[in-house]
Amino acid sequence: MQEPLIIAVPKGRILEECLPVLAHVGIVPEPAFSDEGSRALRFRTNSPAIDLIRVRAFDVATFVAHGAAQLGIVGSDVLAEFAYSELYAPVDLNIGHCRLSVAEPADMAEKDDPRGWSHVRIATKYPHVTQAHFERRGVQAECIKLNGAMELAPVLGLAPRIVDLVSSGRTLKENGLVEVEVIAEVTSRLIVNRAAFKTRATEVVPLVDAFRKAVA
Repeated sequence: MQEPLIIAVPKGRILEECLPVLAHVGIVPEPAFSDEGSRALRFRTNSPAIDLIRVRAFDVATFVAHGAAQLGIVGSDVLAEFAYSELYAPVDLNIGHCRLSVAEPADMAEKDDPRGWSHVRIATKYPHVTQAHFERRGVQAECIKLNGAMELAPVLGLAPRIVDLVSSGRTLKENGLVEVEVIAEVTSRLIVNRAAFKTRATEVVPLVDAFRKAVA
């Protein structure tokens, strides 16, 4: 019997938005999937041919790229940061809308002009995207890699600016920061392992088509 297809889904803010899309495709996970307090990582669905795993957003791309999962849902920010050649991203799911932005303390922003930057020191979990963005602008960027608590970097003197995902902007505001430049608009994409797209085409291709129709 063929092993179930595995779809990797990110924990956190995108998880809730994924559920209606999965439902449109005909995939209904077991109830524990929606419970972020659950320590389970792999979940059954209403189809014995499909299982879901729930992992960190950055890990979704890794699981799919290396074939541990055949499909996944992940933000375009993650795809830009890692640029895995093993991944195919055929469908923009039109969920998880946010932006990748440069932010700095509000008092600094009052007298700052991003157009005049020649060198920046930035804390971010997106060093490659950040570096590439500033290289295109002719700005030298010194990136300090952090995996979280980005907003503490300016407060504690680690770096005067950060690059992070922004949705409502509430977290920035509560930490005395403001957006000063948008690097990219972000949405979540369906991703597929390229090898699986060929070796399990009879299962994967109809599923990709179903996701495409669900967001059409």
